[in-house]
Amino acid sequence: MTPERYQRITQVLSRRQPDLTVITDEVHKGRNLAAIIRNCDAIGIDRIHCVVPQKGYQTFGGTSASAEKWVEVAHHMSVNEPIASLKLQGFQIVAANVTPDTVDYREVDYTRPTAILMGAEVDGVSETASELVDQHVMLPMFGMVESYNVSVACALILNEVQRQREKAGLYDTLRLPEDLYQKRYMHWAHPVIAKLCDEKGIPYPPIREDGEIENLSTWYAGIK
Repeated sequence: MTPERYQRITQVLSRRQPDLTVITDEVHKGRNLAAIIRNCDAIGIDRIHCVVPQKGYQTFGGTSASAEKWVEVAHHMSVNEPIASLKLQGFQIVAANVTPDTVDYREVDYTRPTAILMGAEVDGVSETASELVDQHVMLPMFGMVESYNVSVACALILNEVQRQREKAGLYDTLRLPEDLYQKRYMHWAHPVIAKLCDEKGIPYPPIREDGEIENLSTWYAGIK
């Protein structure tokens, strides 16, 4: 591993925001999901939640594999699952959705633990999710079309989230729990060893100051 690679990985992990996530409420187009995952990685989201569409995902020629290497994707059969779980963890659920009590997306305090919920491409936020979220937000528009593409809307909201969190200093210190930091580092820097450890249920090997595994040959011989 080059020093530059090691620095890049540790720098990105040091800015991850464990109290920030996105929920996709049956977003079904692969291209949109790929873009949303890239948006999440760009602003430091570690894990997102995708509600599986009833009719399944629509495939496309591209791939989100490169982004999914860096963002964990949890799949759910019902939108109730991630909302209930995240609320128990103290997250506010903010939906991009037009309702009588909708506010401008810039009026919300995103320095709080937050989950941004994005609705499906045609149907928008489901009725179930709409009743469960804490806040509805909208992006002001002045054209003929009625809405932004879901991935674009997500990017615009996340840009405001990043602005607020950066101003509050939430990117200045390491915020991932130590065990999660170690797991992410191993899977990013040493994926083969990480997979082996996970499969065998054994601890990850010690890491040197330069990011390499300490006494790799000795460690490997010891687990055979």
